[in-house]
Amino acid sequence: MIAQAFRYIRYWLRSGNAHGLHSPFVFSLYLDVICHTGAFYPFHNIELRRAALRRDTRRLRITDYGAGSQTGAGRERAVRDVARHAAKPPRLAQLLFRLVNQRRPRTVLELGTSLGLTTAYLASAATQARVLTFEGCPETAAVARETFEKLELRNVELIEGNFDETLPAALAQLTEPLDFAFFDGNHRYEPTLRYLEQCLPHATADSVFVFDDIHWSAEMEQAWEAIKAHPAVTLTVDLFFIGLVFFRQNAPKQHFTLRIEGRGLGV
Repeated sequence: MIAQAFRYIRYWLRSGNAHGLHSPFVFSLYLDVICHTGAFYPFHNIELRRAALRRDTRRLRITDYGAGSQTGAGRERAVRDVARHAAKPPRLAQLLFRLVNQRRPRTVLELGTSLGLTTAYLASAATQARVLTFEGCPETAAVARETFEKLELRNVELIEGNFDETLPAALAQLTEPLDFAFFDGNHRYEPTLRYLEQCLPHATADSVFVFDDIHWSAEMEQAWEAIKAHPAVTLTVDLFFIGLVFFRQNAPKQHFTLRIEGRGLGV
C-alpha cells in the first residue's frame, strides 16, 4: 500500500488538466468523456445489481490465473467481498461507459468479467455491439451470467477458461474489427504485452484499447511503458487507474498524463 501511495503521488505531480492541452482530440476527450458528470439511464439498474451483490453471502471458489489480489484474499471468497474489492468501482465503470458510448464500437472485448458489472456498463453503452467477455473462474462466471440475465443484456457472450487458450481462439473467429478492448486480467508484464500483440491485428486506426491498473505494481508500470513505446501506438492517456491507448494514423506519437478534476471520477 505504501508503494501504491508513492506511485499515486508521483502520478499526481506529473499530471495536468485541460489547461495546456494543445491536441483538439485529447481536449474533447478530456472534457466530453473523462470529466463528464452526467448520469445515463442504465446506471441506476446496474448499481442496484451492485448493491445486491454487496449483500450476497454465497461463497465462491476462486480460480485465478493472474497476479492475484492486492488484498491477499484467499481461494474462497464471499460474493459480497468480490463485489466490494474486485469489481470496478462505479466511477471507473461509468467512465468506460462514456468512452464506449462516444466511440460506438461494433465489437467490444473485455478480459476479466468478474461479477459482470463492468461488462454491463460496456454492453449497455453499445446495445448493438457484440460484447465478448472472458472469465477464468467458473464460479465467478456463473454469477456474471446472473447479472446479465437480471439486467436483460442480450449482446454479451461470456467465454470461460484460461485466457491463454480462449483469447486466441475467439480472436481467430472474429469477422468484424476489434473496435474496443478492455484489459483487466492477469496483471503481469508478459501476459499484458502478449494480449496486446494478439489483439493488434484485429484493431483499426479508430480502435481504443484500455488497460486497467497500469500503476498496480512495478511490473505493470513496466508493461505500460512498453505499451507506450509500441510502434503501433500513437497516443496514450494515463489516468492512473486506467490507461487509454489509440492508434490514430498520420498522428505524432503523444503521451498525456491527466488528472480528473471535480466529479469526473467521483460518484
